[in-house]
Amino acid sequence: MKKSGSGRNDARGGRAGSRQGFRSRDEKPARKNGLTKQRAPRPVSKARPAAPVKAMPPVADAAPKPTRAQARAEAQETLATGVQTLTVEPDEADMRVDRFLVARFPQLAFTHIQRIVRKGELRIDGKRAQPNERLTAGQKVRVPPLKLDQPRPVARSAAKDQDEREFLKSITLYEDKDVLVINKPMGLAVQGGSGTKRHVDGMLDALTGEDGQKPRLVHRLDKDTSGCLVIAKTRFAASTMAKSFRARTTRKIYWALVAGVPRVRQGRISTYLSKEGDEGDARMRVAQHGDEGASHALTYYAVVETAGQKLSWISLKPVTGRTHQLRAHTAHIGHPIVGDPKYFDIENWELPGGIQNKLHLMARRIVIAHPRTGKPIDVTAPLPPHIQQSFNLLGFDVKRYDPIIDAPEE
Repeated sequence: MKKSGSGRNDARGGRAGSRQGFRSRDEKPARKNGLTKQRAPRPVSKARPAAPVKAMPPVADAAPKPTRAQARAEAQETLATGVQTLTVEPDEADMRVDRFLVARFPQLAFTHIQRIVRKGELRIDGKRAQPNERLTAGQKVRVPPLKLDQPRPVARSAAKDQDEREFLKSITLYEDKDVLVINKPMGLAVQGGSGTKRHVDGMLDALTGEDGQKPRLVHRLDKDTSGCLVIAKTRFAASTMAKSFRARTTRKIYWALVAGVPRVRQGRISTYLSKEGDEGDARMRVAQHGDEGASHALTYYAVVETAGQKLSWISLKPVTGRTHQLRAHTAHIGHPIVGDPKYFDIENWELPGGIQNKLHLMARRIVIAHPRTGKPIDVTAPLPPHIQQSFNLLGFDVKRYDPIIDAPEE
C-alpha cells in the first residue's frame, strides 16, 4: 500500500527553504528612490545563528491510507449494516463482479454472492450487474444492505496453515512472485461446493500475504482430473493471465487413455455443448446451434500409441474451455475416457486386468505468457500414480513424440 506523502513533502519543503535562503524583513536591502543602498559585507562569525525562517501556518497531517486488509475489514462491517458503494481499483480491473465481491468480502459464501448478483441486487455505475460482467478501474459497485446470518469465520489454525503451505509446496511445479503452477492430485477439488470442505481455493488462504492479497485461481480442472493448475499470486497476474485464457493464447495439452482406437488418428472435434441435470449430477450433452445454453466447443486430438484395438493413449488440445469438454468430446466420437463415471457408456466393455477404474485424464502440459515479461512459462506435470501404472502395464513410453504439438491453435 502507498503511504501518505505529507511527511515527505513537508520535509522537502524545509530543505528547499534552506537552499533558497529565505530572509527576514530586517535582512532585506533598503530601497530609496528606486535604488538599492549597498551594504558593506558583514564579518562572518564562526557561530553565526541560522537565518530565521518565516513561520508557516500549521498543516494538518493527512490521514494514512488504510491497508487492503483494513479496507476489507471496514467493508465487511459496512456490508453488515447498510448500503455501500465500492470503487474498483486499477489492480481489480477485468475481474468478474462475483470474484470482486469474494475478494472484498471473504466471509460471504460464494453461492451467497452469486445469489445477490442473480437477484439483481447489485448495481454497477447505476445499472443492474450481470453474473459474468467484468469490471473496469474506476467503476462504482453498489452493494445492497445485507444481514449476515452466517457465523463469522473462525480464526485459522497456524498449524493447519503450515500443513497446507507444506502440501502446496510439495506439489509445486513452478513458482515466482506472480505465478504458481501446481500438480493438482486426482480427487482434490479446485473449489468448494456442496459437501466439499477440502479444496485448492481454500488452501490458498494459507498463502495470503501481509497486504491481504490471496492467490487466485485463473482456470479450473475437474476434481478427478490431475495435472497442471495455474494460480495467480497477485491481482495484476490474475487479470493478465485471465485475458490469456479468454484470448485462447494459452496452450493446454491433456493426455487420456480411451477405449478403442479412433479410425482417424489425428482429428478435430467441433460441437455445441449444453449442461443438463442438477448441479451435483450435471453433465454436458452435445446440442445444436441455437439451443438454449449451448456453447461451441472445439478440441484437437491425436493418437500417440495403442494397445491392440482395446485402448489408445491420446493427446488432446482444447481450444475452448467448456465444462467436461474433453470427456464429452471423446465420448461423442465413440472413445470415452477409461474410468469416467459420467460419460463412459460402452456396454459390456471390460476393464483390462491391472488397470484401475479411475478417470484416466490429466492436464499434462501448459504454456502461458508470463504476466510481466511476456515470456512463455512452459510446465509439464508427471503422470499420476494410476495412469503411470496403466502405462507401465501397456508398455507406453512417456518420451514418445506427441503429435498434438503441431495441432492448430484455433
